[in-house]
Amino acid sequence: MEWLSCVRRSIRFMEEHLQDDISVQDVARQVSVSPFFLQRGFSLMTGYGLGEYLRNRRLYEAARRLREGDEKIIDLALDYGYDTPESFTKAFTRFHGCTPSQLRSGQGTVRVFLPLNISVQLQGGSEMKCKIVPMFPFKLIGFQREFRNEDSYQQIPKYWDEICEKYAYNVYAGNEPANPYEKALVDNCIGEYGVCIDDLGDDRFRYLIAGKYAGGEVPEGMVLYEFPRGEWAVFDCIGPLPEALQSVNTRIYTEWLPGNDEYELCGNASVEWYDCINGEKTDPDYHSAIWIPVRRKK
Repeated sequence: MEWLSCVRRSIRFMEEHLQDDISVQDVARQVSVSPFFLQRGFSLMTGYGLGEYLRNRRLYEAARRLREGDEKIIDLALDYGYDTPESFTKAFTRFHGCTPSQLRSGQGTVRVFLPLNISVQLQGGSEMKCKIVPMFPFKLIGFQREFRNEDSYQQIPKYWDEICEKYAYNVYAGNEPANPYEKALVDNCIGEYGVCIDDLGDDRFRYLIAGKYAGGEVPEGMVLYEFPRGEWAVFDCIGPLPEALQSVNTRIYTEWLPGNDEYELCGNASVEWYDCINGEKTDPDYHSAIWIPVRRKK
């Protein structure tokens, strides 16, 4: 249950440092997990992003102290990471539905947000299909955009639609590539992979709509990314997208990792694989997969 322990240690560390200037990266370093994997797993297990959890806990503790004592609002704002009373009041009002002054005068109520107590109940009857596969280094080419963890499930499918409309429909219709981007898409089978890369910090990550790089020109604005040799956990997924793939991703963090005593996450990226030959992504039997780099536990 090491993954479960990792999430619990993350919560404990944040609770011990509610009045300190800590970041998502600080939390991840404390538990020795990539910020990307920690944020993704924490969000899927708790329903809150790491930053959101910290913010909510601080605003609750500030309200509790405000109601129980006579501290100045500016002192509470500074204690919980706000530079000005105005920014504190804005966040406080959005969370509690009243201003700090209104709460102090008895006109509002406190929205309770207590420390999370994490437990996992492993479900039976639907085994996850996972295999550990050794892979040689491979290099991908793709279109890139930055996303935030908190709304990536909603925004990434829109990005796929945008790229398809700009560069794919012409060649999908059987026409010759009309520009270097369409040529790169055809030559490298761009669209076979979606790649999440955590190297930005601040609750953001890079996402590539990619294909395996076959050599040749890299058009301006496109990027290359190379994965080193290593072992990968490969989770097959059958069903229409994006719902089926997102469901498997959730189960990886809430079922497979908590119950796994042999492998742990490593690296700072994960890969989505899409079958570009058979079927449509809306088909009930469409085949896709999630690849995650892993290593054997010591």
